[in-house]
Amino acid sequence: MRLALLLLAAAGLAAQDSREILNRGVAAFKSGRYSEAASDFQQAVDLDPSFTTAHLYLATALMQQYIPGVQSPENDALFRRAEAEFRAVLTTDPSNKVALASIASLNLNAKRWDEAAGCYRKLLNVDPNNAAAYYSLGFITWSQWYPEYAKARAGLGMKPADPGPIPDPAVRTSLRAKWWTALDDAIFNLNQAMSRQSQYSDAMAYMNLIVRERADLRDTKAEYQRDIADADSWVQQALDAKKAQGTITHLGMMPPPSPPSPPPPPGSSGSAARIRVASDVQARNLISQPPPVYPPLARQARIEGTVRLGAIIDKDGRVQYLEVISGHPLLVPAAIEAVKQWVYQPTLLNGDPVQVQTEINVNFTLSQ
Repeated sequence: MRLALLLLAAAGLAAQDSREILNRGVAAFKSGRYSEAASDFQQAVDLDPSFTTAHLYLATALMQQYIPGVQSPENDALFRRAEAEFRAVLTTDPSNKVALASIASLNLNAKRWDEAAGCYRKLLNVDPNNAAAYYSLGFITWSQWYPEYAKARAGLGMKPADPGPIPDPAVRTSLRAKWWTALDDAIFNLNQAMSRQSQYSDAMAYMNLIVRERADLRDTKAEYQRDIADADSWVQQALDAKKAQGTITHLGMMPPPSPPSPPPPPGSSGSAARIRVASDVQARNLISQPPPVYPPLARQARIEGTVRLGAIIDKDGRVQYLEVISGHPLLVPAAIEAVKQWVYQPTLLNGDPVQVQTEINVNFTLSQ
């Protein structure tokens, strides 16, 4: 009996210590110190392995440090650890919406399309009105389809602006057999997203792309032109929705956003030191700068221009926040997607790293 009481007391103290360390980690997270936060959350998990919230916060802090598209042992380890912690949450709470959305987003950003799609379907089982999950399924299908579609057109010597349908019947038949049902499912999912969020401009934009590209698989010019007219109407609806929403677009709008950050503890402001740096000065601090992918529709429409983004660069040099200052609506999502992956040399003030507020210009020219 005495031993049992001692064990219970020890477990209670461990749980109390775990929550204190968790609160310390939350404060570090809100200040942008993700590595430090992850260390605290790991200690909380080690003290109390059954502490589901600590696993969730640890996974989120690790995911914040993961950089999509960067191949390195350290970055791969961050992905694996974040995924493992989200799965640990799902082991004890299979219906945890935040964990399901987070692991889906993590896999999506890593371009693990099948894994991401499976996670979004599980999320819809517990949250059937999640518009972002439906949108994500449509986005994933397009991401899988487009490379093969573009390769088929290029193989026939077709330029991006050349009208369809694809002239070779054998190529049309092959693509239709493999992709038609999947594209139908994508259209269904995008419609489901818009039925739950009426001004879902990103869903409208991808509806346009899928309908426009699928038109190339039609057998007659009349069918093709009917689909192109439908796609054009989706372009206009997307532009109207963006105008209704205003010009502000936040980081992560496309692809779907990561899960929300852990809330700060009571009384914590979560603010951090920040300085303003001119755009040309900050540009010289770039370490990694994946170029934007020219949006197919913008290329077809021969749209060029510069997207100006307001940005906050975190202490570790990663982009924390973006908003649109100006730019053509068809170019904005591609600019955001590229800049999200840029990494800068940390900025120091009196020897200490600080956040940076700056502007970023992303140029699109048809010669790209």
